[in-house]
Amino acid sequence: MTVLCRLRHCHLSTPTLCRRFHDARVYKEDKRWPGWQVVVGIETHAQIKSRRKLFSGEITDTLIPEPDEPPNKHVSPFDAAFPGTLPKLNSKCVDLAIRTALALKCDIQHRSSFDRKHYFYSDLPSGYQITQHYAPIALRGQLNIQMPNSSPFFVRIKQIQLEQDTAKSTFNPRKRTSNIDLNRAGAGLTEIVSEPDLRSPEEAGMYVRTLQAVLRAVGASDGNMEQGSLRCDVNVSVNRVGRRPGTRCEIKNLNSVKFMMAAITHEIIRQRAILESANDLDSCTVPQETRGFDENTFETYRLRSKEDAPDYRYMPDPNLGVLVLSQDRIRAIHDSLPELPWEIRDRLREMYALSERDIDVLLNVDSGREVKFDGEKDVDGSGALPMTHELLGQLSARKETFADNSLTSDHLGELIDLVQNGTITGTSGKYLLRYILANPSSLRPVQITQQLQLTSLSLFSSPGHSNPTSKTDQELNTLCQAAITALPNEVAAVRAGNKNVVNKIVGRVMRESRGRADAKGVKALVEELILGGGDKS
Repeated sequence: MTVLCRLRHCHLSTPTLCRRFHDARVYKEDKRWPGWQVVVGIETHAQIKSRRKLFSGEITDTLIPEPDEPPNKHVSPFDAAFPGTLPKLNSKCVDLAIRTALALKCDIQHRSSFDRKHYFYSDLPSGYQITQHYAPIALRGQLNIQMPNSSPFFVRIKQIQLEQDTAKSTFNPRKRTSNIDLNRAGAGLTEIVSEPDLRSPEEAGMYVRTLQAVLRAVGASDGNMEQGSLRCDVNVSVNRVGRRPGTRCEIKNLNSVKFMMAAITHEIIRQRAILESANDLDSCTVPQETRGFDENTFETYRLRSKEDAPDYRYMPDPNLGVLVLSQDRIRAIHDSLPELPWEIRDRLREMYALSERDIDVLLNVDSGREVKFDGEKDVDGSGALPMTHELLGQLSARKETFADNSLTSDHLGELIDLVQNGTITGTSGKYLLRYILANPSSLRPVQITQQLQLTSLSLFSSPGHSNPTSKTDQELNTLCQAAITALPNEVAAVRAGNKNVVNKIVGRVMRESRGRADAKGVKALVEELILGGGDKS
């Protein structure tokens, strides 16, 4: 006899096994809710990165670069549920779903099928959604999670299934009307269902971020929650440590990691308050509900109870046959998989000795795939990071993505070399970077450096032994002498023993040199000129 777990995340043979299932991870007390165990499972809907929809040849609107795409432009008769139209499966969506499943170490099912999930809402023209309820494309995977200052653990993936997206409805509060945009209707989704292996809002957030990185790395989805190409439904329950699992409540359509973590936190507090208010904890249960999340108040709210839940009346889709995948097709996709995020992390750590913080920065740039490191070239990885940070900051200010910026990887490498070998200063390097982003051209950074006269003003020898015939030494001496002449009070203070004032003189030299001078070298030369009393020009 099969007993349905009260949390309804899994089917288990006995209540004892049910408890073991949820206690698979060692309990670690959370100071925010001592004595309580939190159980979280997540259903993630990721829009597949295909130019065509799942069952029609129409273009997917979110992959079109046109700004402010007009509504209902990319709609085929099938997307609009015209009578007599038939679906045709997009093989590219199938391949990308297989890539996702392989990256998540799932068992690919050689035979899968499609079902109709019936419900009636304005954003679903046909009155049903085509999905894979009974025979999904992949089962039993896992995703390794690394939390800060903690041992890694894995979250089990229950299944991955293909399904079509709904349309988008927008409510106008002034007119009290809803507008329907069918551009998104029929776009391909992969639904990734986790087992309830997460134990805190932070773990849930890291799970989604890690999953985003995997989807982007294999090219299966953009994973942009803000743009709607990744959405999450979260199941949350709480129970006293050592007691039976609690009743789960589902929070629908969370579109950012921040909101998801806030929703889980509020739901934990809400459910705990219900259970703590009861005289008999064993007899008290949290009502099983589907809830929404208010982004203004950061609170969940009731949508419907278990009794109100729709009966989806799943049935096999009569217009779609069995999807049969050959072993050769699966093997070819497996062999084409790129380097995965955890493999990139290991390589960056071992090859360049980067800190975890710097690795996180690089992996957040399109999962690290767009930041290229040449393993055969002797590059100081840690020295390159300041310029990479500056690039990311400038792109963020310009509202541009890393992939779309005008600076090629070769030019970025040359710019970093110019800074590292002392041809230009770090300040000039940042200026040069901003200039190249604002003025794209075919010129190389070294050519632009000469054009803008950004070459570093640094002594070729130590202070006191500068080369009087060196143009650089002469220019730097001239700038230092001019600053000393312009600031007699500060010079007197330095000679009186207040060496901190020398920084003001150095600052003036740096401004006059437009950042081309090396601050340490300038300070040493200014001190020698003032305290030595000589003119080195």
